[in-house]
Amino acid sequence: MSPKGSMSRRAPFCALALAVALVSFAACATQDTDEAVAPATPEVALIMKSLANEFFATMADGARSHQAVAEEPYELVVNGTKNEGDLSQQVALVEQMMTRGVDAIVIAPADSKALIPVLARAQRSGIAVVNIDNRLDTDALVEAGVSIPFVGPDNREGARAVGEVLNATLEPSSKVGIIEGIPTAFNSQERRGGFEEAMASRGHEVVDTQSGGWEQAAASVVAAGMLRAHPDLAAILCANDSMALGAVAAANQSGREGVTIVGFDNIRAVRDLVEEGRVLATADQHADQLAVYGIEAALEILQGETPADRKTPVDVVTREGLLD
Repeated sequence: MSPKGSMSRRAPFCALALAVALVSFAACATQDTDEAVAPATPEVALIMKSLANEFFATMADGARSHQAVAEEPYELVVNGTKNEGDLSQQVALVEQMMTRGVDAIVIAPADSKALIPVLARAQRSGIAVVNIDNRLDTDALVEAGVSIPFVGPDNREGARAVGEVLNATLEPSSKVGIIEGIPTAFNSQERRGGFEEAMASRGHEVVDTQSGGWEQAAASVVAAGMLRAHPDLAAILCANDSMALGAVAAANQSGREGVTIVGFDNIRAVRDLVEEGRVLATADQHADQLAVYGIEAALEILQGETPADRKTPVDVVTREGLLD
């Protein structure tokens, strides 16, 4: 057979192979294009304070539950510190999330000023930032040239409401003590202010105010000192429930069970004490939903919206309410 005849029979086969290859290439190119334009699932980092505090553990659980059933899917990264006042660890967590390349950060800051520089860097790098639980300092935000929406409760209003419940049980001109959180934290300042306003409205005297650093053990030491220094102390107002547990322990150890104690956060251990009548009242700021509100605001930012500050609910919890 001549070479010419052999080539003539191979020509249709080569043309067919070339056509198949072109179709396959076109399909692959179309697939690559579709993958390139498909929207990526956003990744949201939740950065909290101490996960040893039931309040923040509940907050994390609420966020995970929301992420599991969200209509618009997103990835969730949950972070927390070892203790309430670990500012350096929170700064490090923000930096880690920047390196990871998350799309949004929702943060309950341990301090109202110290976290602003790193959060400003995160926002300027293109990350959506939302502040929950403890409001960042407004003047410091302006000075840093950033605007970060706050989603959270009115801590002063909630503390004042708890204080009013206490007022109804105190004798006129009673002496009380306040155990506040970290003094540079805005929510600590607001809760202290709310307690003070409630006490002043009935003429009670705040004879001692000290920081328990949001921690149970530290608050127990502070409360024990207050009870020794003021034998006629009628009540201790605690800016969170972990510190209220410390105050209860100190009162029990000193034989001063008659001292009335109130808290703030409605964690399970204190809710049980409220039901038993050993703690008079606490405030429920709905930890299981607080991070969810912040995540929703962050997703709005990623969709091109500009969410405003959002006030979330705070409810007073008393024994009567729990038994109803």
